[in-house]
Amino acid sequence: MILQRTELFLVLHFCFIQKRTLIKELEKVMAEAATDSTEDVSEETGDLGPLESDDGGTFQQVTNLLNIIDSESAKTDIAGAGLDMRRTLASVIITEKAATKPSVVMNALIRCLQVPEISTQRKVNIYNILQEIIQQEGELEEQCVQRLVAIASEEMRAIPEMEGYVKAEVASDTLVALSRNHFSLVMYELQHHLKPLNLTDEFVIITLAKLANGSVFEFMPYMGITLATIFTMLRLTNEAKMRQVICGAMETFCETVQFYLKHLEDSVYPVMTEDQFALKLFPMYRYFVTVWLRHPSPEVKLGVVKSLKPMLNLLLPNDDLREQVYDYIPLLLAEYQGALEALSITQVLRQILEVSVITNTPIPQMQLHTIFTELHVQVCTKAPAQHQYSSQNLMEIVHCFIALAHSYPKELMKFFFSQMEMSKEAIRVGTLTLIRAVVSADEPKMNIRTICLAVRVVKNSLSDTRPKVRMAILRIIGQLALSGYQDRIKGWGLKYVSVQLTLSTYKLTNRRESFYQRDLEEKMVHKVTMDTVRIITSSISGMTKDFWVRLLCYIMETDYVEALTPICISLTNLAEHQLHGKDMEASMAGKSRHVDLPAPQKLLARLLVLMSSPYKGEGRGIAMLNLLRILSQSIAPSMAATWELEIPLLVHYLEEHTEFTWDQKAWEDKLIQFLRNSLKKTRGSNWSLRLSKELNNQIESFDSPSLEKGFLYRALGFTLATGLEANKVEVLLLELLYKTDYSNDFDREGVILCFGLCARGQVKTVLNVLHDFEERIQESEQSWQIGAWRKDHPWRRETVKSALMVMYSCVASYCHPQMLLNHVDSPITAKIIHHYSSSCQDICLKMAFMKSVVQVTSAIKNVKDLEDFQFAQKTTLTGIIMAIIKAEPADHLLSPVRTMAMEALLHLSKLKPFYSMEENSELMDISIHAVISLQPPGEDNEPMKTLYVNALSALEQLQEGLMQRQLDPRGLQEMVHLLEKWILSEKEGEREKAMNLHLHLMQIYGQSIGVCIPLKLGQFGTLVGLIAPCTCDTHRRTRMASTNVLSNLLDLHATQTCSLWDITKEKELEKCKEDLWGMDVEQIFCVSSRMAKVVCMEFNCDEVVSLIQKLCENIGAMNLQHDKASVTWIGTFLQMRVKELEDKVAEILGAILVHLPVVDHLEVRRLLIEGVLLLAHYHQETVLTSLLRQPLPMERHLMEVWLAVSENVPFAQTMLHSLMGRLQSRFTPRVNATSKADIWRLATVDPLMTLCTIRLLIEEMDEDDRLPDLFPDLVYTLLLQLGSSHRPEAASPVLKMWRLAHTGTLPEEMNLQRITIKSMQILFKRINSEHLVHAVEEQAVWTLLENSATFLEGVSLLARLCMQNVEGYRQRLSELVLRGMDSEVLSCRISSTAVCVEFMSDPILHQQKLLRPAVLMLEKGVDQEEDEALRVLSLRALGNMALGAPRKVKQHRKLLLEKCLGSLRGPGSPSVAAEGMEALTKILAELREGDLGSSFDAISEQCRVFFDNDSGQLRFKAFVLFGKLAKVVRISKKHFFKGEVKKAWVPLMLHCQDPCSNVARACMATMYQCVHFWGWKSLESPSGRSEANADDEMTVFQMAMCSILTQKKPAVLHSFLLETMTYVKNNFSGIRIAACNLAGIIIKQMSAHYLKKLDFAGLRNSLQELQLDSEPGVRKAALETLKVLDSCSQHRLLASPEGMY
Repeated sequence: MILQRTELFLVLHFCFIQKRTLIKELEKVMAEAATDSTEDVSEETGDLGPLESDDGGTFQQVTNLLNIIDSESAKTDIAGAGLDMRRTLASVIITEKAATKPSVVMNALIRCLQVPEISTQRKVNIYNILQEIIQQEGELEEQCVQRLVAIASEEMRAIPEMEGYVKAEVASDTLVALSRNHFSLVMYELQHHLKPLNLTDEFVIITLAKLANGSVFEFMPYMGITLATIFTMLRLTNEAKMRQVICGAMETFCETVQFYLKHLEDSVYPVMTEDQFALKLFPMYRYFVTVWLRHPSPEVKLGVVKSLKPMLNLLLPNDDLREQVYDYIPLLLAEYQGALEALSITQVLRQILEVSVITNTPIPQMQLHTIFTELHVQVCTKAPAQHQYSSQNLMEIVHCFIALAHSYPKELMKFFFSQMEMSKEAIRVGTLTLIRAVVSADEPKMNIRTICLAVRVVKNSLSDTRPKVRMAILRIIGQLALSGYQDRIKGWGLKYVSVQLTLSTYKLTNRRESFYQRDLEEKMVHKVTMDTVRIITSSISGMTKDFWVRLLCYIMETDYVEALTPICISLTNLAEHQLHGKDMEASMAGKSRHVDLPAPQKLLARLLVLMSSPYKGEGRGIAMLNLLRILSQSIAPSMAATWELEIPLLVHYLEEHTEFTWDQKAWEDKLIQFLRNSLKKTRGSNWSLRLSKELNNQIESFDSPSLEKGFLYRALGFTLATGLEANKVEVLLLELLYKTDYSNDFDREGVILCFGLCARGQVKTVLNVLHDFEERIQESEQSWQIGAWRKDHPWRRETVKSALMVMYSCVASYCHPQMLLNHVDSPITAKIIHHYSSSCQDICLKMAFMKSVVQVTSAIKNVKDLEDFQFAQKTTLTGIIMAIIKAEPADHLLSPVRTMAMEALLHLSKLKPFYSMEENSELMDISIHAVISLQPPGEDNEPMKTLYVNALSALEQLQEGLMQRQLDPRGLQEMVHLLEKWILSEKEGEREKAMNLHLHLMQIYGQSIGVCIPLKLGQFGTLVGLIAPCTCDTHRRTRMASTNVLSNLLDLHATQTCSLWDITKEKELEKCKEDLWGMDVEQIFCVSSRMAKVVCMEFNCDEVVSLIQKLCENIGAMNLQHDKASVTWIGTFLQMRVKELEDKVAEILGAILVHLPVVDHLEVRRLLIEGVLLLAHYHQETVLTSLLRQPLPMERHLMEVWLAVSENVPFAQTMLHSLMGRLQSRFTPRVNATSKADIWRLATVDPLMTLCTIRLLIEEMDEDDRLPDLFPDLVYTLLLQLGSSHRPEAASPVLKMWRLAHTGTLPEEMNLQRITIKSMQILFKRINSEHLVHAVEEQAVWTLLENSATFLEGVSLLARLCMQNVEGYRQRLSELVLRGMDSEVLSCRISSTAVCVEFMSDPILHQQKLLRPAVLMLEKGVDQEEDEALRVLSLRALGNMALGAPRKVKQHRKLLLEKCLGSLRGPGSPSVAAEGMEALTKILAELREGDLGSSFDAISEQCRVFFDNDSGQLRFKAFVLFGKLAKVVRISKKHFFKGEVKKAWVPLMLHCQDPCSNVARACMATMYQCVHFWGWKSLESPSGRSEANADDEMTVFQMAMCSILTQKKPAVLHSFLLETMTYVKNNFSGIRIAACNLAGIIIKQMSAHYLKKLDFAGLRNSLQELQLDSEPGVRKAALETLKVLDSCSQHRLLASPEGMY
């Protein structure tokens, strides 16, 4: 122990010494760093800016310490803990220094982060130190924090690499550390980089998640915008890594929200509710499940599923969202088929299911089977090997099934039942295991119904002898006992346990050695059985005391009915005597020995049946009752007490009445009640079964019909219902079926009643008997007669089937509600359907089928607790009934079948699943069709009248019944829609019945709660629009019914809108109703118009729209009178309300235009077009936009509208102005609408449609109108449109959309260019200038304009012709052109500038004081780089100022020279540079040397740049401009230009032989213009030159020039040679030839002094290379020059001393 302490002390001492040494070394390093910090900082930090004045060497000290940390980090793995301590101490020193100077140290560290090419480890170290300082100091200087936030944010968002993730992560942690005290700054930075629809960097999202986790309450105000923004990124996220990041972040966000919601009281920020968070989260949940969950990456899937759990914690409490979450359960289930671990999916599913139980909102039933199947499969099959959590998954699945059992016990047990029907052992065992789990559920416990269903499923597998199944069943029985369901196992459970105990014991005692595996299984069964027995015996008390009670004695039956009364009296007296004897036992024994007593059941059955007619046989009823009372102990001791109480009451009833005053039904009810009370005392015995047998045996003893037999059937049914032995009950029922005569109505109805009553307690047995009976007679079902069991009465096939159908429905009527719901779908309704479908379906069978349907549906409806019961056969029954209705003749009645069918539909409509809106509509439509066409019967045919009235009444009741679940505006509209085609029928009778149905419908709706639900917007107008034309119907009753419907509609509208219905209006409406009784057509129309005026003001604008739409829709549906009534109402409403309809004009116009093409009658068409013009008069822009949005090609009805417009010239001109404005709006800046008219005016329209309309109006307007005021604007507008059609933006997406109205393509000639040119041609013909029209045609202007390549040329030509021939419009055109040049649309600016080129060459702009704005806009055109053509045209226009306003050139010279020179600089296009030089040439003609200033030098230098350009045009313009400069030069620039000439001389001499002839001529002219700058008169060219001797002259000139230079300026000649040799590699062969020739001339003329300076080898190589040139002329010229060079070389050698030697 002492030794250990000593070692510890030495270690600590060594560490302390080492630490002191390290501190001293570090302090020494820092001291050294302080001395030279100013020298090294600038070198390391680069351009990071100057050091702060108060740094004091801190930066260098921090840098050195960081160097120590870096160096030690690299050596730590090798050297051990000592170096690691040095690194730690260096970090501590920096941190401690930050405690005194936090801002200085922080700034130093930040600057270290900004050092270029810093290593990753260094950055990580710096960030870690910064985090420690931040945690240590808390609040920091804001500027310092801002810098650090920016740097860390940038580092975090850098493109991640292998090391980048480390840097990004540590930068992220630094931001999180800063957020603790500077949350706003950090959050602002992160939100700045979190932009909607822009995928951000993954570490931005990671950092936000960290902030949310660390600063819950501060983060909450940003949570909403963060979630919304991340949601916009989901569609952009394609990488698996990013999806995982977002999923992880969402998981954190949701957990943060949960924490926030739990601690709302601690929050000082605005509170967001749980529902608000849920609404924001649900779109992400939906996207995760529907899109990301299908990602192939398992990591992404797992991330999604993990994020779903916390999301569901927020979503599921919301009632609305919970239902939507259920919709995506199938997508979760689908993931079970993938590679994802099943546990994660099951946990989510369990979460959803358990919440559904807690909130009592079960999942949709349609998803149950899929859920059952997917979960059940995992229980019954072995989990895949890659699933590590299969056992946990099974536990989760068990909880899922428990939740499902709470919500859907019946469906779950039905599924279990279906699985148990499979023979596979694994499936059965798995199913039974799940049932045991359901039974064992604690909180909440399963209801008794679920347990009963589970027991039924278990009972179905009792016959399975496989060991695992038997053990599973035994465990369930034990669990039932443990869970408190002891009563559920009495009987079958105890029996099964005892059987299994006996069986397993037997097998184990008789085992075989060869079956070792089986023995083990039986041992397990035995063990489980013993455990179950122990559980039962400890849980259930008194089970061994339940015994059956024996019957005591029987009494033989007497055959003599008439003697029954005295015999009964005698037996009663004898029994009383014996019972009151002294020796009762001896007496009874003697009686038993001497008298054969009948069976008590036989005696009771006999007496009961006979007592049903109590006054027969001398009042046998009282005698029999007294006998029963005295023999009660002998017949049934258990009933004795009951009989003692009840028999006297029955006797008293009979004594009070006589055979004339008694009520048979009441008496039978008393007997049945007596029998019920009696049998209650015999529960648990077969007493009632024996009684049933005796009753059955007595059926044939009575005649049909008779009171006794009727009561006998009733008593038999009731008694059988209480029987316990189902198999014996089945035998009795089957026997009854076979011996019944179905042709006898009494017997058939009696048997049906008997089966119904029996089903009250034996529904399963009854159904089994019926099924067995059907199977036995199935062999002969193909024949029309079924072979009889008895041969005395054959059965007719349809009679039996109708009886069976009604029997099944009667079973449903009397069946116990709990059992009914289990069997009503199958087999009851299924059998009814089967028997009907497999028969000949005659009238009687149809009526029996309808009766059965009504009984079944009534029985279901009478069940008090239907819960969510869904009648599965409802759809099939509905289909059959609909087929029956359809099969009925539409125009006459033959039977009450259709009436009964509609009654059956009415009953079906009250059951779930309720009919959908569509199904309701279909049912009502078929029913209306079956009744509405019926012809009314004659007055003397009462049966037919009854059928007819019943059919109409049934239809109205069905209508009312179907409306009960749709008492809302939608249901009303749908029902009216069904009646609409009949209201518009051509037959008067159909219209009348349809209108009466409509009236009945409105009465139902008005009296219902539906009035509390406002009609949908526009629905009132639609309803009135349907009825309004009917007020002019030719049939009087239809007219009156329609007015009543209209009155109901107005009352409904007034009630819902709380509007006051004016008394005067109501009186006027009543007066109109009275006037409609007349038959005069004109008067009827007048009255209808009055009604329209009365009701017009009750409509709001939306209702007016819907009214007009409906009126237009029904035009043409009936007859002309109906159509006239429609347009009358339309005209009346428009006249009275047109000013208020500004917002609705487009809808109204659309309705009119859609239906106008189908209107055939001219008067109706004219009235509709007048309505359009009326709208246009008050709402021009809206109407114009709507008309222009019609599809092309323009249809006839639309042309009619425009022709009507053209007839009114002033209005047509106004419309033309608006049309031009629509086209011009595309070329003007977008403005905000200030009014609703502006909205329509600025709406997008198809330019092609606009052009077609302009063309139509110009063409159709009065020829006398020359359009003087519109010509400039039209020409300008059309020209701009034509220009835009040649540009890429000319495509019209709107046009493509609108053309969908037509399947064909537009004609070839219908395009923007051709329509525009055609419009311009028509326009030019309308003005009074034949010369202009002729000039335009002669110079092919239209052809030029149509071609995009020559468009600008055409524009210029057209502008020139207009300036020459239409002088009156020049000013307006000028203004329009300037406005176009200022447009934001490129094509507009180009076209306008092309026109401006011509206007600039004319004084018009200067005269109209428009020159300056034109120049400013041309300046913009030159400066823009968007389009080359615009720059070229702008330069050309500026150059043309010298033509149109030469005096203004000097004023604008600075701008002109700057823009033109700018076009020569930079990598501009050749055309721009050429145009710039052309403009300079024009401008220089109007300027003097002094006006140019410094621009002269720049122009000269830029000219020379283009001398050797590959473009001939540029070379030509450059030489011309240089020549123009030579003319401008005066004294001040002469010396400068002389130098420029010297620099340009070689190119000038060479390009005089340019391959382009015009370039050569321009060059030669320029060269001769520049000769005088050499100052040598002898070089000036003679006045006459010709092209024929131009080459010779040039040679002579060059020789003369070189000769003079040799004498005066040999150095210049030497430089010329060197420059000339650079041209031997020129791209043009002509230049290469000229260069060779000029080089030869120079060499010949060069002095010996400068020959010595030549590089003969280099020259020779250059010339020899030309020998390989492809041009022969080049090779020849090079050869000649080479000879000259060689000759000069020889002379040089001879002249040199070496050569002489």
